[in-house]
Amino acid sequence: MSVEKRNPISVKEAISKIMKQNVEVQDTKVSLEDSLGHVLAEDIVATYDIPRFNKSPYDGFAIRSEDSKGASGDHRVHFEVIDHIGAGSVSKKTIAKNQAVRIMTGAEIPKGADAVVMFEQTVESETTFSIRKPFKHLENVSLKGEETRTGDIVLSKGMHITPGVIAILATYGYTEVRVTKKPSVAVIATGSELLDVGDELQPGKIRNSNGPMIKALAEKFGLQVGTYKIQQDNLESSVGVIKEALENHDIVITSGGVSVGDFDYLPKIYEAVKADVLFNKVAQRPGSVTTVAFAHGQFLFGLSGNPSACFTGFELYVKPAVNMMMGARSCYPQIVKATLMEDFEKANPFTRFIRAKVTLTPAGTTVTPSGFNKSGAVVAIAHANSMIMLPGGTRGFKAGHTVDVILTESNAFEEDLIL
Repeated sequence: MSVEKRNPISVKEAISKIMKQNVEVQDTKVSLEDSLGHVLAEDIVATYDIPRFNKSPYDGFAIRSEDSKGASGDHRVHFEVIDHIGAGSVSKKTIAKNQAVRIMTGAEIPKGADAVVMFEQTVESETTFSIRKPFKHLENVSLKGEETRTGDIVLSKGMHITPGVIAILATYGYTEVRVTKKPSVAVIATGSELLDVGDELQPGKIRNSNGPMIKALAEKFGLQVGTYKIQQDNLESSVGVIKEALENHDIVITSGGVSVGDFDYLPKIYEAVKADVLFNKVAQRPGSVTTVAFAHGQFLFGLSGNPSACFTGFELYVKPAVNMMMGARSCYPQIVKATLMEDFEKANPFTRFIRAKVTLTPAGTTVTPSGFNKSGAVVAIAHANSMIMLPGGTRGFKAGHTVDVILTESNAFEEDLIL
């Protein structure tokens, strides 16, 4: 095993160690309907201009701008309506002097016209209307190719596929999309103190809450998850299960067994599967004993058995790794500034991550702890949408201070790590 001593490293350094690993990114094709949440494996190039033609952005009348010269409140200019078209229709008429075509939003500008007058800018009669202001050449006209030109890269390789990306793919006729393959995840909760969710409570035992939580976090990411039977604190059986998981999955996540107790076997397990331990101590609370190893292109995440620490480890380390394994350009969590609403006067040498609720108010962004926040806490996770990040040091923090907040419920990611 490459790491013997538990010398803490910073959270930023820990994430950087993960992101420096070489992983093979494979691609495949999926239907457009199934592409949401995947990552593009190729650039998408515009095969035609958008808009494809000059079109009206409003409901109104298409006119020749030169015919509106001199229009004013005292001198209204009148137009004859010679046709009426909606989106998807093209007028066969060519507009002549003081003529107009009634046009709906999205319809192609008729021949001879170079401006659009909105309905609310006119006084209408049965077959005519008048205006009291002049219009400029191409006023209220969406021009051919003003958004995208043929040959432009409209979507870049490595982009997460969102509903907006799907709209562009559909616009260019993609019924299938080349995407990167998502990694599969094995979830293993360790510890002889654990019971299955449906078991009756026993003295000294707790139900396995981390396993279902990790599974849910991974499935929310759109990953295929395999769950393995809870392992008692037995080295031989645990090694066997880890080896089986590595044969069938790209990522193995264990919870528990990462501290320095007599029955914590993860260091020996990593040695048995010939994994390179990237780190086993991070200057953070909770989850300082979070351990990450790498073997043959696969990640092994040893998350804390304490629920809040386990959740924190997934957010900080598993998510960026998954994004990297999918070839994503944006891998890192979104972080915003917010006003702290409670005191944290006790100093801590390690960076603290506190489950919290961030709120957008007219006065700005505020953040409040979501409940009891020790590492073993469970309830606070359910009421949180973020994590407050308090840097380690010799001083505490007071209400009113500006702090960094990780948006744990955000589906968007950043290209740069800004911890």
